[in-house]
Amino acid sequence: MQVTDKDRELLAILSENARMPTATIARRLGLSRTTVQARIDRLEREGVIAGYGVRLSESYEKGLVKAHVLITIAPRALSRVTPELSAIREIRTLHSVSGSFDLIAVVAAASISELDLLIDRIGEIDGVEKTLSSIILSTRIDR
Repeated sequence: MQVTDKDRELLAILSENARMPTATIARRLGLSRTTVQARIDRLEREGVIAGYGVRLSESYEKGLVKAHVLITIAPRALSRVTPELSAIREIRTLHSVSGSFDLIAVVAAASISELDLLIDRIGEIDGVEKTLSSIILSTRIDR
């Protein structure tokens, strides 16, 4: 699959607002509406665009307490731990990383007390050896 610079511009616009009318996107890109629709169709068909989602409002997001939870797991426990972490709805993303920790989870809870319970719940999973948490104070860039 080949992604051009115009495709990257299109993807950036769609990541800002996937519901933006094709005609508006076309004006921003300096292309025809038909060309933009054909590019979107091709990017979907080739699997570059896997789907569309909901972006939560800033006011809703501000009401949540978010944190990075660094997780160390026991040797050969990844295949056992990952499904259990996946079942926790407050975990927004889970990354495998290099270094002294094995995973980083980005979590969101309604309050500090719920965050505390969430971190305890992660730490109680069989195969999780250690966690280290950092509360996110603010987000400077979110693309």
